[in-house]
Amino acid sequence: MSRDRNALRPARGTRIALGAVLAALVLLGALACNQNRAEPPAPEPASARTLPQVQAPIYAMEAAREGEVDSRDLVAGQSVALHKLRAPGPPTGFDTEQYDFVAEQGFLDVAKAPLSTFSIDVDTASYANVRRMLREGRLPPGGAVRIEELVNYFRYDYPDANGDEPFTVSIETTEAPWQERHRLVRIALQGRRIDDRDLPPRNLTFLLDVSGSMASPDKLGLVKRAMASLAGTLRPEDRVAIVVYAGASGLVLPPTSGEDRGRILSALSALEAGGATAGAEGIQLAYEVARRSFDPRGINRVILTTDGDFNVGISNRSDLVELIERERESGVFLTVLGVGRGNLKDAMMEELSNRGNGNYAYLDSLAEARKVLVHEAGGTLVTLAKDVKIQVEFNPVHVAAYRLIGYDNRRLADRDFNDDTKDAGEIGAGHRVTALYEVVPAGLAPPTGSVDDLRYQRPGTTSPATHDGEFLTVKLRYKEPDGARSRLITRRAPPERTPWAYASDDLRFAAAVASFGMLLRDSEHAGDASFEQVAEIARSSLGEDPDGQRREFVSLVGAARELSGEAAPELARRR
Repeated sequence: MSRDRNALRPARGTRIALGAVLAALVLLGALACNQNRAEPPAPEPASARTLPQVQAPIYAMEAAREGEVDSRDLVAGQSVALHKLRAPGPPTGFDTEQYDFVAEQGFLDVAKAPLSTFSIDVDTASYANVRRMLREGRLPPGGAVRIEELVNYFRYDYPDANGDEPFTVSIETTEAPWQERHRLVRIALQGRRIDDRDLPPRNLTFLLDVSGSMASPDKLGLVKRAMASLAGTLRPEDRVAIVVYAGASGLVLPPTSGEDRGRILSALSALEAGGATAGAEGIQLAYEVARRSFDPRGINRVILTTDGDFNVGISNRSDLVELIERERESGVFLTVLGVGRGNLKDAMMEELSNRGNGNYAYLDSLAEARKVLVHEAGGTLVTLAKDVKIQVEFNPVHVAAYRLIGYDNRRLADRDFNDDTKDAGEIGAGHRVTALYEVVPAGLAPPTGSVDDLRYQRPGTTSPATHDGEFLTVKLRYKEPDGARSRLITRRAPPERTPWAYASDDLRFAAAVASFGMLLRDSEHAGDASFEQVAEIARSSLGEDPDGQRREFVSLVGAARELSGEAAPELARRR
């Protein structure tokens, strides 16, 4: 037997060679294990695996064309899961995203504060950014949730403007779904729509951040693809210039006619990211280029695309704001397009756009970039009115208390309404602005806390108009895009309300979005709201929804419900 065993045993040299091979395999396996331990694959979020199915919206179809999702999932009549379109996961490493948390304002007693004054807001960045985080499988921080931007992201069927005024104003009242004893008032503005063929000549100066922090496909890569899409829509009378900034700033494309598409695309393809971020220097150069090619008959705008990470030159926020305020006096307006994840400086970009007579959008996908720059070019680029302010006066005979939902960083002092030197928001062609008030009817105890009566004043006195059957008065002030004096619009609403079941789809859907925002912010005023209630209201008020945005919203609500740990409806009923 020993001879047989020795006969089967390899020679000594062969044994040594085999041992070396085995040792090498063991070493490689250990290295692989260590690598796997150091960088474990991100588990698929439970919410991503179980999100409800929704009809594929337009952005999904565009994502399929770009290879971001298999086009076979978009067969006519087939649904597509939101998780197929989610971002590649939460940012790894240090997360330095910055958001300003603005305290939510509570109810105000009409007897002591009958006026509510604020600047309009047409920004949509918050919704796209919240969508990005929910796709990554995480709930957004409260400061990232600006309820008015969530509500204003969607299309609503408001009456179009006609006559001399640049926008219409409409008012609708129903019950608040999260607090049935309260009322919900919607004040809606609709900017005059302009056909794309009637757009004025466009003088666009793109200011592109090409610093090292932009070196990823969802940053500079996305910007280049978005601009290539825009280039395909330019006309001979349009002009495009490209200024870049990193360690230094430079003009890579002088003002160029839209018919010279090849030159524009060539300049885009040559862009690469690297270096630090000298943002202020780039801003100054971009405005200088825009002023040199200023077209008094056209659209003159600087479009800044960045993650907001200014770290060279003027990086102090107040100094940058002061710079933007000086530059806006030239008549060149500002659009800010935020991109990226992990180091997004949301608060900085929002304030720059506000002070630059402009708007702020966040691009979480190529479809969103096309929505902002191509499909909604009128609202993004054409300003109908600037410094638009709203002031609402409530009748104490019918209203005990009220609160404005959202617009927390857009509040103005009452005296600012008639002050034409005070800056406010801009409204573009086709833009819609929705403001929602939760109102406590007279006779109910207002949830405003207790304040002793004044010894020296009696602010609760009323005029004869309180009994004229008016619920509230809405006043708006606005200036022409090149004007210095404001014009006044006044509308009044009766105390009658539409029962919730008969309220318009637009009002009920806007209420669902506002309630969603309150839940994400963990608002003390959310009342009986739940993510399931939000989804039910949204599903029942989808309307025509031609682009699938409302159906997409229902999917986001489902994702937020699971991430929040809210019990599923069947489990909640068992409890």
